[in-house]
Amino acid sequence: MMGFDFLEPISDEFLVLLKSLSSQQLGSKVVFHTKDEFPDLNKVKIALIGVLENRGSVLEIENAGDLAVIRKDLYSMFPGNWDATIADLGDILPGNTKEDTYFALRKVASDLIKRKIIPVVIGGSQDLTYSLYRAYDELEQMVNLVSIDSKFDFGKEDEEMSNNSYLSRIIIDEPNNLFNFCNIGYQTYYNSQEEIDLIEKLFFDGYRLGEVANNIAIAEPVFRDADIVSMDLNAVKSADSGNFNSFAPNGFNGKEICALARYAGISDKVSMFGVFNHNNTALESVLISQIIWYFIEGYHYRSNEYPFGSRENYIKYSVPIDDETLVFYKSDRTDRWWIEIPFVTNGNNKLKRNTLLPCSYEEYLGACNQELPERWWKAQRKNVI
Repeated sequence: MMGFDFLEPISDEFLVLLKSLSSQQLGSKVVFHTKDEFPDLNKVKIALIGVLENRGSVLEIENAGDLAVIRKDLYSMFPGNWDATIADLGDILPGNTKEDTYFALRKVASDLIKRKIIPVVIGGSQDLTYSLYRAYDELEQMVNLVSIDSKFDFGKEDEEMSNNSYLSRIIIDEPNNLFNFCNIGYQTYYNSQEEIDLIEKLFFDGYRLGEVANNIAIAEPVFRDADIVSMDLNAVKSADSGNFNSFAPNGFNGKEICALARYAGISDKVSMFGVFNHNNTALESVLISQIIWYFIEGYHYRSNEYPFGSRENYIKYSVPIDDETLVFYKSDRTDRWWIEIPFVTNGNNKLKRNTLLPCSYEEYLGACNQELPERWWKAQRKNVI
């Protein structure tokens, strides 16, 4: 089973609990990795994985060794009109070292995405995101990472990797397959000006908490271009998450964080989703289970548009700005918008061809008013340097 040998099956005690659920509840519709049977992955579209690794956390995590309370809340809910086969593959237990756990998660995630199965990872500390990123190495593709987080998680070059420093390792370590990073929900007082400037210098994207909370829809195009979505539960205010171990007076509310999870699910491109930095408490588990529910719900509304569909199903708009002509495409099926990033023949081009960057209708209107979209400019800069 390759990397799947690292997975610990669901306990017999939890399977007894599942038998008490009605046939209408989600737990009765999920296939489970048990000590007697491993799911037939040829039929699976979404795979849940628990990772009980918290040694990368800078704060002590309570109840770190059990995800049963989250599973109970999730599987007690009722599914939507879903037809995709969902599997719970069990847990990756902590290795002798953090690096052992990183390796196990990387192998499991890599094997799943090769089979076009979306791993939904319930962490664990957020440094596990590094393993999800490294899982793409064998596919030899550029990766876009979106982090829903109050911090950027940069660290010092010689600092041991943790949930507060993993992003530096992603940027520095070879092979460097990161094309774009976007943070959604950062809170300025948790990030130094040097870190904010570095985001700009690297042509990455950052959206402050207030920006997104004021207009949640501005985040949708960002998810449409993401491969990995990593959610730090500390981005949710404690009044809504129930996490009073590391108190957060400000952050997304429950409705907003579930909307972001749904955007991630709807994205045709997102192939990994993870929820990290929680305490596995009864209070937090309710929100975590709803976050995962909304991600799966979003998945069932995927429209298989660009980069999977043909451009013939789009209306093309050309907008001249100074000496540039911006080319926009609007889907006639979903009314979503994209902007073309032209292929540049000089420089170390990473895209190799004309590509479409998801954008909003507001960005199209701004271009009509001679305002160059910032994300288009940053993507083109990365394309030529």
